[in-house]
Amino acid sequence: MPWIYLLAAGAFEIGFTTCMKLDGILPTIFFFVFAALSFWLLTRAMQTIPLGTAYAVWTAIGAVGTV
Repeated sequence: MPWIYLLAAGAFEIGFTTCMKLDGILPTIFFFVFAALSFWLLTRAMQTIPLGTAYAVWTAIGAVGTV
């Protein structure tokens, strides 16, 4: 289950970084929602997965997905 949390956190990271480049009230709301969910899920995943591993995977998913 923690790996699913980590994959979902990475997906929400892609969402909030994509919303950063958009203009308007709706993308701003989505940015805050996606960022909060991403960090919350990352925190949940790190309860089981070591910090270095979780952060590396989360960052990689976000970087590849954002590109």
